[in-house]
Amino acid sequence: MHITHNEDDNLKRLLSFSIVAIKSSCGSFEVYGETDIDLQAKELVFERTRYVYNDALEYFNDNFLSEINSLGLDIALEEEETDATV
Repeated sequence: MHITHNEDDNLKRLLSFSIVAIKSSCGSFEVYGETDIDLQAKELVFERTRYVYNDALEYFNDNFLSEINSLGLDIALEEEETDATV
């Protein structure tokens, strides 16, 4: 990405859209968390933002389908384990 100081607001906006999209597809995660799930999710957020920035969003889901599915399963399993212990 060619980032200049003037593009900060645009990138923040694109990142926030990507966070919402990944949470919608995969489930909840902590943006500032350090667990494996949080780090996987952040990676997908950055990748999706890169695709949006380069006007190639239509290719993101196909190119990252296995990562999206894997993250969604990991989040679901973690939620199930949390519910079982409560």
